[in-house]
Amino acid sequence: VDPKMVELSVYEDIPHLAAPVVTDPRKAANVLKNVVEEMESRYTLLADNRVRNIDSYNEKAAKNAEMEKMPYLVVVVDEFADLMIVAGKEVEQSIMRIAQMARAVGIHLILATQRPSVNVITGIIKANMPARLSFRVSSKTDSRTILDQNGAETLLGKGDSLFIPPGHSDPVRIHGCFVSEWEVNNIVTYLKKLGTPEYNMDLVKEDDPDAGDVDETEKDEKYYEALDLVQKKGTASISMVQRYLRIGYNRAARIIEIMEKEGVITPSDGTSKPREVIIKD
Repeated sequence: VDPKMVELSVYEDIPHLAAPVVTDPRKAANVLKNVVEEMESRYTLLADNRVRNIDSYNEKAAKNAEMEKMPYLVVVVDEFADLMIVAGKEVEQSIMRIAQMARAVGIHLILATQRPSVNVITGIIKANMPARLSFRVSSKTDSRTILDQNGAETLLGKGDSLFIPPGHSDPVRIHGCFVSEWEVNNIVTYLKKLGTPEYNMDLVKEDDPDAGDVDETEKDEKYYEALDLVQKKGTASISMVQRYLRIGYNRAARIIEIMEKEGVITPSDGTSKPREVIIKD
């Protein structure tokens, strides 16, 4: 997420990206909501496979040809202050949930701001960020906002910084290296030659006012793939549709709901057990 449009846009189209760089603060708030949905869908997969975290899931996937490994996601937000100004409450809620719960399912969060005020870095957000890094700031107040203590105002600048690792309260003084634009561009050019990104568009999808329905376009694209899948497997579940079609939890849930309405699968019995397939061709 890059509200300034100049800091992260240089990384556009490198093969590691899960979604395009987002520059509109209002769209960014929606992206964070989608990341929360992705987090929830990953927890569903963990529960269905009776594992506790991404490491255990991927170990199980390595031994099962029908399972795909769960990739790690890193959400990078540059100039977090702009997001808080435009959509503070909505952004804060999503950030809080991601920071609290997402680590176990391989989703990590990096927030950056040049304005470390308590209106931007609220107590709720700060309490859920396990690691903090501060470069030189202009006042003791700014230092306390980031680190909960003085010290960052006395740094020398040019990479001199204080870092608090997860699980620690005392900062460590470290020095960051300088990377020029020329070096960044060279690395990005090299990475682009290695491949193209495969975007997960569920992360940047817009809010759908008719979320309860699956429109015909979506049905043409994914419904019949899901139908073919459940007919071959003989059972149907949201997690199975997610895993094989590589779509988000909400979309898979809507497809399963349509199957139930059309009499393809049995109704839910209130548990997470797979549904039986009634219509097999």
